[in-house]
Amino acid sequence: MSTLRINGEAREVPADLSVRDLLSHLGRDPEQPGVAVAVNDRVVRRALWDETAVPADARVEIITASQGG
Repeated sequence: MSTLRINGEAREVPADLSVRDLLSHLGRDPEQPGVAVAVNDRVVRRALWDETAVPADARVEIITASQGG
């Protein structure tokens, strides 16, 4: 297990997850449009989610775009 700071909250997750695996582990649909992920202040392009590992102690921001007024 490793501890990540996800959207400002400390969370224990399995070690050695890719960005896509992390989203799935958190119950998020990696195929959902409008989702952006940054790891340690660097945006990870969706095309790289499978191959981008999330290091232990990383800061992860997950943002979902929404419409509204």
